[in-house]
Amino acid sequence: MRRSGRGGEGQKYALTSDEDEADFWGFAQEAEGLFTPLPDKDGARRVHLAGCLPQGGLLKSLDHVGRRRAMAGNAWFELLAADGATMGSYFVGEVTVIDVKPSARGAGLVDLTMTLWCENALAGAERVWDLIRTGQLNRTGMWHELDPKNRHAWLSVALWSWEYRRQGRPDAPAGQVFTLDGRRTVDRDSFYCAIGEAINGPGGYFGWNLDALDDCLSGGWGANTPFTLQWDSSAEARARLAEPVPTGDGEVSLFDLLLEIFEQRSVSVVLR
Repeated sequence: MRRSGRGGEGQKYALTSDEDEADFWGFAQEAEGLFTPLPDKDGARRVHLAGCLPQGGLLKSLDHVGRRRAMAGNAWFELLAADGATMGSYFVGEVTVIDVKPSARGAGLVDLTMTLWCENALAGAERVWDLIRTGQLNRTGMWHELDPKNRHAWLSVALWSWEYRRQGRPDAPAGQVFTLDGRRTVDRDSFYCAIGEAINGPGGYFGWNLDALDDCLSGGWGANTPFTLQWDSSAEARARLAEPVPTGDGEVSLFDLLLEIFEQRSVSVVLR
């Protein structure tokens, strides 16, 4: 993830070349299609930028629309907060402008249509970014009603927005007590949503797979070990997290494996 911090009022998106950090490609007021995979091509996107002020390599590519040189290259697609700060970004590849026309959004602005590749901008993530941009991701449990696909998208935004939302806040000191609500823990992703919220508050991140959880327990992601985790409704969670996970010694349930990881990382789990 990259952070340019170059945004301004009314600008929600920005692009910067992946090859040259100084090659800033410009802003856009709106973007459609980044989070919508094309049929049968998960990474392929057709993105429409409205109210765009092209610069750098993107501007140069406009003279070649319809030809091979219309490919501007690879870039970072940045999502901007209301104050212009970069909330997070996605790597996008093979950015190619296929249409350009004057924009009704202002003098000197254009509307662009481009094709690109982006595997990490998951369907369902755009809504979560909008909650962050508008300051509405501000209470616990907002992920509870999401289906499995959208829970995974929620976690992806929790990860990619981590630096922005942390705002330099230090990790909680060792010895803290956190409470994990197990009532909504029905599968892997719901566990990670719940643990992220328990450690880092609404929309918080604390891993989205087993390796990432282990990394977070090493410090730098909101909490320092040792700490205590009070796992409420743990019996319900144990029943729902019963899927077998292969280990070097055979198989163990996901719930028991999580307990092992916590124990190895000096987390005292209180099952309640």
